[in-house]
Amino acid sequence: MIENSCVFCRIIDRQEPAQIIYEDDHVISFYGLHSVTNAHVLVVPKKHIRNVLDIKEEDQEYIMKIHLGIQQVAKILNIDKTGFRVVTNTGVHGQQEIYHIHYHVIGGRQLIWEF
Repeated sequence: MIENSCVFCRIIDRQEPAQIIYEDDHVISFYGLHSVTNAHVLVVPKKHIRNVLDIKEEDQEYIMKIHLGIQQVAKILNIDKTGFRVVTNTGVHGQQEIYHIHYHVIGGRQLIWEF
């Protein structure tokens, strides 16, 4: 399902440019606009799912493929051996800015946990 008002759906549909890192039939991965490291990419399902709270049982293949895509991205970025962080934001307090579920894969340096 593609939604014209969603920037990620437009990237999936090649209506918006993106530097694609990895892609298969279920997911696409690309650099975001606000990288916190040189190894910071987004992994996005090709099906429009608003966020974690909107995942349905019939979405389980997409969710599995996201995680397999994350593995591929980690290898491509050479962070599979040193480690990385996977983050998804949900809702206003979770600082979700684009309401199409996506996972940030962040690595390439020692990360710290600050609040």
